[in-house]
Amino acid sequence: MSGIIEKIALCVEFGKINKVSPYPPDMKGQDGTDELTQQALKEGIRPSEILEKGFVVGMDRVGRKFSENKVFVPQMLMSAKAMSTGLVHLKPFFTSGEVKRKGVFVLGTVAGDLHDIGKNLVSMMVEGGGWEVIDLGVDVKSEKFVETVKQHPGCLVGLSALLTTTMVNMEKIVKEIKTALPDTKVIIGGAPVNSDFCKKIGADFYSPDPQGAVEYLNKMVA
Repeated sequence: MSGIIEKIALCVEFGKINKVSPYPPDMKGQDGTDELTQQALKEGIRPSEILEKGFVVGMDRVGRKFSENKVFVPQMLMSAKAMSTGLVHLKPFFTSGEVKRKGVFVLGTVAGDLHDIGKNLVSMMVEGGGWEVIDLGVDVKSEKFVETVKQHPGCLVGLSALLTTTMVNMEKIVKEIKTALPDTKVIIGGAPVNSDFCKKIGADFYSPDPQGAVEYLNKMVA
């Protein structure tokens, strides 16, 4: 693997955004994803290789650490920031079609619920995994999910809830998506939900952490 690609993966893993970023302290003064991504493109490294062997590998590593409780939300957010800073330089290649996305993932926190940290982590991890993410935000009603799924045939859907009171809305949204578009795969996550609830409401998969969601999505397109 090219040395610069491994450096990009390390910067994503440890949350090194750019040269002036003070975090992490042991990488102070070194280039971050911002500079290294531009340098890799100048050296003629394919954007798809930067994405798959740099960003995806880095996010995968930090995602595994997160699911093993070796790092926590602040480190995940720094990694996500480093990744999105580098991704800016790859966006033109997504638009031109030179870099293929694995698929489309529609994501939102369900109606009545305004919590977004969990959803945002999933969004960043999935985007870092090479997917196009359509983030509908918080307090999203079933009509909005159904309408968005119709606009993106073949997409997968993620629902997040952090309150026991909004779990009922999750059930309603799953039913409405499945009624309108029965083949749509729906993933659920959030503190109060679990595998049993997932089965009960007819969703396809439950993940306790962002890494599990990424692995499930990747299996769906393997």
